[in-house]
Amino acid sequence: MSKAHTPVITIERDSAIPLYEQIARPIEVAILSGELPAGAMIEDEVSMAARLDVARPTARRALQELVNKGLLSRRRGVGTRVTPTHVHRPMKLSSLNEDLSDAGFTPSTKVLNYLVREADAEEAELLGIQPGDGVLSVRRLRFADDHPLAILSNIIPLDIAPTWQELGAHGLYRCLSNRGVLIASAQQEIGARGADAEEATTLGEDVGAPLLTMHRVGRNAEGRSVEIGDHVYRPGLYSFKFSLFSS
Repeated sequence: MSKAHTPVITIERDSAIPLYEQIARPIEVAILSGELPAGAMIEDEVSMAARLDVARPTARRALQELVNKGLLSRRRGVGTRVTPTHVHRPMKLSSLNEDLSDAGFTPSTKVLNYLVREADAEEAELLGIQPGDGVLSVRRLRFADDHPLAILSNIIPLDIAPTWQELGAHGLYRCLSNRGVLIASAQQEIGARGADAEEATTLGEDVGAPLLTMHRVGRNAEGRSVEIGDHVYRPGLYSFKFSLFSS
């Protein structure tokens, strides 16, 4: 097991700055400067509290502040480590789950909502079905190394819809592939807006914090629309990567 790093931290007990901020800030600076590289192990809260002569809840809050910012990852049996600070996603037809794995992250998914209902007129037009036809409306929270990264909302025709269990274990495109449905093309729009109250709570951001948005309609090789995606991402941890050509 690698040795835990103990960043230099100076405590000023007469300062108006809370002790947990005095602990968290030097660690944040060390991470952002590269002094503490991705994967570096940080001492645990018990050791930190003893070394700095502060209460254990103070050390715990300092570390949790950095976890909330996506700078540290805390996992049982693994410890507290510096996490990669950004996910650069290539602009290609691929699953976010697969892109995270390829980039060295450990992805996981929590299914927030799973609802079978009738398609409205707009959804029916995008999917090439009739209003009132059955669709699955699913909303998932995607994590990268235990950090909430994105909220993924999708509408899928009911005849090819994956189960709750499948969507909790795999990316959507893998679930569709298991049903013989391959995404061959897509129309995609990328934008930005402020987080609403629900999104802020789910992603650990402030209300109004900027979020990247992505709207996608994916089609199979025959041109059938097989999914509508409306996703939001934390821009502090995530970006899209484009390749541009002159012609």
